[in-house]
Amino acid sequence: QVQLVESGGGLVQAGGSLRLSCAASGRTFSTYVMAWFRQAPGKEREFVAAISAGGRDTIYPDSTKGRFTISRDNAKNTVYLQMNSLKPEDTAVYYCAADSSLGRITVAPDYWGQGTQVTVSS
Repeated sequence: QVQLVESGGGLVQAGGSLRLSCAASGRTFSTYVMAWFRQAPGKEREFVAAISAGGRDTIYPDSTKGRFTISRDNAKNTVYLQMNSLKPEDTAVYYCAADSSLGRITVAPDYWGQGTQVTVSS
């Protein structure tokens, strides 16, 4: 099992940047595929980015590609989401997620954090 705790959310103006962090418990962090999702009020949870266990491969949907960057530091049991050129439509609760399968991480990961609020003002 792995426990996930997000941090780094807050209020930022449109065009600004934020970096989210997700700290994971357990000694097997480096074996998990990690991802970020978000959920805006009244909308379904949306996949934002994923990174392979070793950190070499990343996946982004069109909505975040080129603006968001996912990375990880396995020595620190932490995954990051660097968000640039933020837009008001990026406002949401952002969740960290983990799974043992790259094929499953974008759809139904096994483990979730509690979320951190990101608000982008216009």
